[in-house]
Amino acid sequence: MVPMQSSKNQALRSLFLGGIVPVVVYTIIEEKAGPLWGLVFGMGFGILEILIEAFRYRKVETVTWIGNGLLVVMGGVSLLTQEGIWFKLQPSLLEAGMAVFLLGSWAFKKPLLVTMAKKQELPPVLEDRFAGITFRLGIFFLLHAVLAAYAAYFWSTRAWALLKGVGLTLSMLLYLGIEVVNIRRNLHGR
Repeated sequence: MVPMQSSKNQALRSLFLGGIVPVVVYTIIEEKAGPLWGLVFGMGFGILEILIEAFRYRKVETVTWIGNGLLVVMGGVSLLTQEGIWFKLQPSLLEAGMAVFLLGSWAFKKPLLVTMAKKQELPPVLEDRFAGITFRLGIFFLLHAVLAAYAAYFWSTRAWALLKGVGLTLSMLLYLGIEVVNIRRNLHGR
């Protein structure tokens, strides 16, 4: 059995890295051998990520299933239609789904971050703040989904891959850093 901390680390790694390797592989192969081979190799690496996680951790995280599953499905649609745009829309759809999930939890008065905070026994004073963060994070993912869709249609494959990999991660870390600073400032009455 996988220890609890190891499972949490794997879930976090899957959240940030899930689907990045197939996108990098797709981009490199697409530039060298064309979109068909890029799709085949990108989808192959998505499947490989699932298999490696299954054998290494004896469990595949939900984030990995969703991200790589959507990648393989969208890649399959791209192969059938002979249009690589479907593969490139995977990040946008994933981010839009996350936005709907976060905003939906907030709208139904069960904000995801509040629910998670209660499990960690954080002070009740943070509940309102975490509800607000859930809403703002949902808006962040919605805006990023629109940008990712725009990039899929109008940007080069390399620029699209950069947005999908580094762009999302860095912008999310920056956004969350700002949220942490605001929480600390508000808690200390500044």
